Amino acid sequence: MKHCKLAIVFLLAAMVAGCGQSSTSNATAASEQLDKVKQDTAQTAQDMKTYTYAQKDEFVKNMQIELDKLNQELADLSAKIDRASDTAKADAKPKLDALKVQIAALGVDLDKAKNATESTWEDVKTGAQKALDDTTEAFKEAGQWIDKQLGS
Repeated sequence: MKHCKLAIVFLLAAMVAGCGQSSTSNATAASEQLDKVKQDTAQTAQDMKTYTYAQKDEFVKNMQIELDKLNQELADLSAKIDRASDTAKADAKPKLDALKVQIAALGVDLDKAKNATESTWEDVKTGAQKALDDTTEAFKEAGQWIDKQLGS
């Protein structure tokens, strides 16, 4: 299922890239899309803080949605960098690699949330929430840095 979603995302990205829009309008649209994802993620992160153990399945579902959004955002940031100069690409590689590590760690936290018991729920939920908040902030900073590097 995850691979199917990624394939759809890449197909959509390819369609958007090939629509004949200018690079300025593509950059603007991508920037607006990133802003929307950031706002949605921030709201969901706030909402996730109040889940009880009885709502664990809903928490896990919403966290998976956020993880999918962050994976999409990573793909968008990578696509932006692919269009950049070789220097910007080299500078951005460590930042993108760090984001990949954070997403992988967030995936581990998601697995912990799926397997949490009632006695471990609060600690697991708190850890997952912190990981999501930290990852969201890292994406925000990376997006701003990339926009600055590209002059967007």
